[in-house]
Amino acid sequence: MAATGEKGLLQIIAATHAGMTTEAFSKTVAEWIATARHPRFNKPYTDLVFQPMLELLTYLRSNGFKTFIVSGGGIEFMRPWVEGVYGIPPEQVVGSSGETKFQIRPDGTPSLMKDPKVEFVDDGPGKPVGINRFIGRRPIFAFGNSDGDLQMLQWTAAGSGARFMAIVHHTDADREYAYDRNSQFGKLDKALDEANKRGWLLVDMKRDWNTIYPSQSK
Repeated sequence: MAATGEKGLLQIIAATHAGMTTEAFSKTVAEWIATARHPRFNKPYTDLVFQPMLELLTYLRSNGFKTFIVSGGGIEFMRPWVEGVYGIPPEQVVGSSGETKFQIRPDGTPSLMKDPKVEFVDDGPGKPVGINRFIGRRPIFAFGNSDGDLQMLQWTAAGSGARFMAIVHHTDADREYAYDRNSQFGKLDKALDEANKRGWLLVDMKRDWNTIYPSQSK
């Protein structure tokens, strides 16, 4: 699975969830989010979002910005829960997607059925394509944490006027994780070099964040 990367993982997910309606999938996701716990921290995954990220999103929205999630993760997996956690509504989530088709079920109910095919991979060069396709505007502020975000940051930087590009460098093995150039997932190599070359902001998690998770701030 590691060798196939994001696309290979999405192909497995698409195949295993084929034949399910989008409503049934959303219900399954909501149930999983409510009960699943992280194997290392033994906390719900929604408790392990980044407190500085939540504060930044709140700050941006309070100053007139419209905020989006642009992720390599599955869009239908994220949409059921991200609004409650990040304050970002489903229509402002851009992610990878599988194919769906409209059909009338035997009981006469219209539905959208998930097919076992990957429609769009929102990672690497797919991110600016997804932004253009689903948002229709070039960002003026972009935050990433891996090489999968490089093209999104480059696309943002290429716009006119004031621009802000930043990368979170995961350096805290004790409170979170430490990884960069040699990671199987979340690899930060080319984007790290580009940030240093272009003068993008580099956020060192261990050095710069007093608090990582919301529960720590309480």
